[in-house]
Amino acid sequence: MNIRIKEVIEKRELRQFVKFNIDLYKDSPYHVPSLIDEEIMTLSAGKNPAFETCEAIYFLAYKDGKIAGRIAGIIVRESNRVWNQRHARFGFVDFIDDDDVVDALFDAVISWAKNKGMNALHGPMGFTDMDHEGMLIKGFDRMGTMATIYNFPYYRVQMERMGFVKDRDWKEYLIKVPDCIPERYRRISEIVKQKYGIRVIKFKKRKEIWNYARKIFETLNIAYSPLYGFAPLSPKQIDYYVNMYIPMLRLDLITLIVRESDDEVVGFGITLPSLSHAMKKAGGSMFPFGFIYLLKSLYSKPKVIDFYLTGVLPEYRNKGINALLFSDLIPQFNRLGAKFLETNPELETNIAVQAQWNDFDREHHKTRRAFIKQI
Repeated sequence: MNIRIKEVIEKRELRQFVKFNIDLYKDSPYHVPSLIDEEIMTLSAGKNPAFETCEAIYFLAYKDGKIAGRIAGIIVRESNRVWNQRHARFGFVDFIDDDDVVDALFDAVISWAKNKGMNALHGPMGFTDMDHEGMLIKGFDRMGTMATIYNFPYYRVQMERMGFVKDRDWKEYLIKVPDCIPERYRRISEIVKQKYGIRVIKFKKRKEIWNYARKIFETLNIAYSPLYGFAPLSPKQIDYYVNMYIPMLRLDLITLIVRESDDEVVGFGITLPSLSHAMKKAGGSMFPFGFIYLLKSLYSKPKVIDFYLTGVLPEYRNKGINALLFSDLIPQFNRLGAKFLETNPELETNIAVQAQWNDFDREHHKTRRAFIKQI
């Protein structure tokens, strides 16, 4: 067995770590590569504020002198505090279908996690819920999205061979965009606005959204707090994501619901034209042509819209906020000629979120899983 595990130390190795995913899937028609520089920033302690409460280690596996796999070990101390756990995470994981390579990668992370006092390893997960999470176990013949992981079917086989078991599943849906606002949503929307003193906000100029940017993530912190593995974003993390994502959003595809009395965000829906094909053309790089592909897709009339983020404060759930969101967004989708809406992963236990699609023609087309193993 000619397998060697190397901890990633140098910048050159970190770039190799990130690029291995792109190299492994270069012939896959379904894989959507991440932007290399953006992923390096996520993995860099000096750039990602998550490292204030996290620690991480990265390994590359070499077989016969060639890179054959990668894996990150991550400890999110704030999540362990919130959930009263001693769990380490694995993430940013890819490998060839080779038992020895896979065992060597996971043995390295398990040894590291044990030395840190952890008693379980679960994933794939990242530093926060904003990172990719969940291993694909259904939907291998469907195009991936910018916000999700694509992986080969043999990944699940390898996980189960090593004794990892299901911890949580996420479902994803492909929604047919209706030709008009469902009448029930139209009726509920008017009642909700008057009854709860809320209003819909749209933006015409980018500078207008900056007043609400941090409020969106503060609402996200509250709305996502019961979800699997979630830990609240710190003020520095919020600033990090605001500066990363707000400039790339398309204003007509953002809907905010605010309370009239204090202008606080009680709900939001952030959608984007699907950037999957543009990301494939970019091949992980913004230059020399990647940014052109992305800009053209961002301001195109897309056939598919990605539902990137949505959240509602707990006290406003089941009170018709979703009807307000869709009553605003459906006409926007129709104006652009969009035919389908692709959801982000939704926890299978989050019945309330999945129920919002009951009025739509939907297909459960992908499932992804977080695996766990006691160590």
